[in-house]
Amino acid sequence: MSGPFLAGVVAGYGVAIPVGAIAVLIASLSARTSLRVGAAAGLGAATADGIYALLAVLGGAALAGLVAPIAVPLRWAAAAVLLALAGHTAWTALRPRRSDGPARSAETTALRAYLGILGLTLLNPATVVYFAALVLGRGGSGGGVMFVLGAFAASASWQLLIAGGGSLAGRVLTGERARLVTALVSSVVIAVLAIQIL
Repeated sequence: MSGPFLAGVVAGYGVAIPVGAIAVLIASLSARTSLRVGAAAGLGAATADGIYALLAVLGGAALAGLVAPIAVPLRWAAAAVLLALAGHTAWTALRPRRSDGPARSAETTALRAYLGILGLTLLNPATVVYFAALVLGRGGSGGGVMFVLGAFAASASWQLLIAGGGSLAGRVLTGERARLVTALVSSVVIAVLAIQIL
């Protein structure tokens, strides 16, 4: 393996491993729906990390400078979206179930999960600053494509692990009451993490 690829792997894990609202959301989606939907959501987060790694390689310092003035509004937007998701998750869990149809969470498709988490993860400007600092710290040396691939691979592997864990939790907690409790706990955790963003 090349040095830039390994540097990208380390950078990808560095940005992906800290458990935040996105990780909780991926695990919760996977637990409430399916591994397929959770994996798609995880790949959405990994794609955003890959995009930001690519942007950092292409012009990280300039991009970080452009993002800095709008970092606060982006943080507010991310917090608002997360609070809306927390509210929607709680509302879906608490509303009465129709006996003649599937639960509402079954309507979440893999594509919707992928695009939703991709968009939400792209609202985090700190990621591009993180990758830009790493790229500049490496002296902008060659291997940009390998760095991006390493970052994406690491992030994807971590996000898929989170989705798998959520899916296992969903299988263990198959009862209606357990699903209600996990959905409400997930909503509270996402709301707290959204408030911490601010």
